[in-house]
Amino acid sequence: MKRFAVIGGTGINELAGLTPSGRHSIKTPYGATSRPIEEGRIRGCTVYFLQRHGAPGAIPPHKINYRANLWALHSLGVTEVVAINAVGGINPDMPTGALVVPDQIIDYTWGREHSIDDGAGGELLHIDFTRPYDETLRQTLLDLADDNSIRVCAPATHGITQGPRLETAAEIARLEHDGCDVVGMTGMPEAALARELGMAYASICMVVNPAAGKGDQPITLDMMRETLRREAAVVESLLAHLFTASSSG
Repeated sequence: MKRFAVIGGTGINELAGLTPSGRHSIKTPYGATSRPIEEGRIRGCTVYFLQRHGAPGAIPPHKINYRANLWALHSLGVTEVVAINAVGGINPDMPTGALVVPDQIIDYTWGREHSIDDGAGGELLHIDFTRPYDETLRQTLLDLADDNSIRVCAPATHGITQGPRLETAAEIARLEHDGCDVVGMTGMPEAALARELGMAYASICMVVNPAAGKGDQPITLDMMRETLRREAAVVESLLAHLFTASSSG
């Protein structure tokens, strides 16, 4: 039986439509999660919600305890994880306001605790990461978007940078040369940890600003917030369709 979790990013501090039934403060081998995990129901489906930045706090991308977050969700029996990520648009076909369901990752982060493999088991944990997102969960999201006239851009490559600062125009030019379509700061090691723990993982990226050098105005938080308010409602609609399909199936 599928059990869903949603990991909220910037601007997604609560999960719309969630009828709460409990909160879980879980002790993990890696320390505390970003905040207690909320449990509830949406459209008849049990859903767990975790804000990775710890809202109302503000844990920066490079300080998030990704291992604790994913381990805790796994301990609750979660099988499917939908991550929501705020990103900058590099590909002109993915402008501000677009929703993107990526199929590939290029990881530019460094220094993050990126694996649960500590060698204690006697065998190396070499996960197959050829396709970093779960294809079944991705396709389900894409099919539901199409069925409900929600415009989604796919496929796409998600470039993950260290943060918390935004990138330079030259760095974005490099990412574009590498084949990245959007850029964010929180997609890794989250995706890899989900794979290590055996959970299906997919991302819905909200393009909240043009990447550095791709727009004609300075990038501001106010610009991002306004776009986030609009896009969050569409993401929540897509998630509601996902949970409806799961509970009826």
